[in-house]
Amino acid sequence: MTIGRTIDGKAFAAQLRARVALGVEAFVASQGRKPGLAVVLVGEDPASSVYVRNKGKMTVEAGMESFEFKRPATIGADELLELVEELNGDDRIDGILVQLPLPKHIDEAAVIAAINPDKDVDGFHVINSGKLAVGEPGMVPCTPLGCLMLLKDELGDLSGLEAVVIGRSNIVGKPMAQLLLNESCTVTIAHSKTRDLASVVHRADIVVAAVGRAEMVKGEWIKPGATVIDVGINRVPADEEGKSKIVGDVATAEAILHARAITPVPGGVGPMTIAVLLRNTLVAAHARLGLAAPEGL
Repeated sequence: MTIGRTIDGKAFAAQLRARVALGVEAFVASQGRKPGLAVVLVGEDPASSVYVRNKGKMTVEAGMESFEFKRPATIGADELLELVEELNGDDRIDGILVQLPLPKHIDEAAVIAAINPDKDVDGFHVINSGKLAVGEPGMVPCTPLGCLMLLKDELGDLSGLEAVVIGRSNIVGKPMAQLLLNESCTVTIAHSKTRDLASVVHRADIVVAAVGRAEMVKGEWIKPGATVIDVGINRVPADEEGKSKIVGDVATAEAILHARAITPVPGGVGPMTIAVLLRNTLVAAHARLGLAAPEGL
């Protein structure tokens, strides 16, 4: 039996960040300023705090300006919307990211809708979602775009391949399906109501698992030679008592016996998300000036 190869998302992300840094250097030389990314963090969620800190660090390493706005979990919705409006009007800032989730008393959809679509580097605004749906240039959500980059690096031309996306969230599942459709794949979106999910997955050349359930996708579901992208990040108990570990939505040890290639968790899709965020910020900086984005992004 041939064991599939592991797709090194960490290495690909490092290469993408290096290309972004070169693009930033050229932008600074031509425009006399650095691209700017503003990240808004509401509350003290530990995972979000670590994520925001890493974003800030990598933004600076890429040569961009990093602006962080930390607000207490008790902030009023109107005050948060006022902050977003200020960032919309700040010419130093090319990208705005409001870290999700937000406290329950704040309407996430209203906050996302308040962001200038040209600065919406998360790609969540309905205008950017619509542009993606009709194939027009716009901001694309970071995680799905990172998945697509890994797939194209692994497989080259994706046209005609059958793809199954497990999960229908607005953040990953739906935009991932649209990206694959734009690459001329035949796309199925599977979800919690899908009948005989194993059979649906088994016919796919490409499987993207983004459902948020630990190791739900079993190895025997995978068609021999398929490429598997595992977006899941699930914390489960480890063998050692009192410890935990991170696993994906795919039972990797089983799936790698069937797949051509698979992303590991951690170290697969995760590193791509911040790298694509930096890429999106650089693209937004160019687009706001009516300039074409650098090649290779």
